Amino acid sequence: MTTPRHVAVMGVTGSIGRQTLEVLRTAPDAFVLDAVSGGTNLEALASVVNEFSLTRVGVARDEDRGRLAELVAPGVDIVSGPEGLQALSSESELVVNAVVGFAGLPVTLATLAAGHRLALANKESLVAAAPLVQRVRASGGDIVPVDSEHCAIHQCLVGSTTEGHPDVARLLLTASGGPFRQLSSAQLDTVTLADALQHPTWSMGPKITVDSSTLMNKGLEVLEASALFGMTVDRIDVVIHPQSIVHSMVEFVDGSLLAQLSAPDMRLPIAYCLGLPERLSTTWGRLDFTSGFQLEFSPPRRDDFPALDLAYAAARRGGAAPAWLSAANEVAVEAFLQGRIAWREIVAVVATTMDAYVDVTVATVEDVEREDATARRTAHATLPL
Repeated sequence: MTTPRHVAVMGVTGSIGRQTLEVLRTAPDAFVLDAVSGGTNLEALASVVNEFSLTRVGVARDEDRGRLAELVAPGVDIVSGPEGLQALSSESELVVNAVVGFAGLPVTLATLAAGHRLALANKESLVAAAPLVQRVRASGGDIVPVDSEHCAIHQCLVGSTTEGHPDVARLLLTASGGPFRQLSSAQLDTVTLADALQHPTWSMGPKITVDSSTLMNKGLEVLEASALFGMTVDRIDVVIHPQSIVHSMVEFVDGSLLAQLSAPDMRLPIAYCLGLPERLSTTWGRLDFTSGFQLEFSPPRRDDFPALDLAYAAARRGGAAPAWLSAANEVAVEAFLQGRIAWREIVAVVATTMDAYVDVTVATVEDVEREDATARRTAHATLPL
């Protein structure tokens, strides 16, 4: 890069945010960190602000501004809430959206509305508000996907016919299968929270780790891939690949198959998104072929992991159905993390919530927020008191 690229990282204290900082530290001449935001871990957030001598930072709650001010240098501009995130996201030329859940929507919309590049690790905002995101995206903003699967597809599609990708037969999203891939249906009845948080391949935050255990994460990725690459979900399949070396594949109409391979390391797709159109000279994800390894593939067990079919059904129904799916899942996962429901009940709560959904179109942010809130109320009503 001839001039440094100015970057903002929203959700900097989470797993993706922390790994983004690792990438930035390796290329101090290529990037300038302008601003960050974080959640309730104010000590970690302050540490980032102080390390990079930042003057702009965002917090989720207004009541945290005073406490953070005590931990950073005088004169740091501290903003809060969705409006604060929008302000920070509209000013840097590249914004990494690593905010967890629906709360990442303001970052997505503000970045794209400003005509800047969005490195998207927040799949929920695209799932819940795809029509809005696509409309804003058309004004000049650019989305590059941080998720390893979508980043892999992005790389494999280089050179493909762009509009609708008519030369592509299907996309194949790989899934590790999560910690319960080899458990029997009976064994799934007794899994615990501790079990669900032990992902065999990736080190991630609790919400996405639980989503991986139910395969809801893969269902959301199917919806995200449809929106990102302009393909219906009928052209998107999921395959279990426990080694997590093949991150996804593209099958073309002539039968050719392109795959992106690397060792499982999220810093590689992060670096890819930050550096485009160039590649950073790093060795994250480099495979050692001298030691040998195996690649295994199998279809998902849909009866034991019904979240996947719920996602496909929501995609085909359209309207606000994907927003309901994402919102209900957030409520159910939070209840599971709190010990209020069993693992099997996560997807059951989502399914019951989706049964109450009535078709509605989504045309504005207010529409999305209303449907998100309605879905959350419906999901909460299914939980034990």
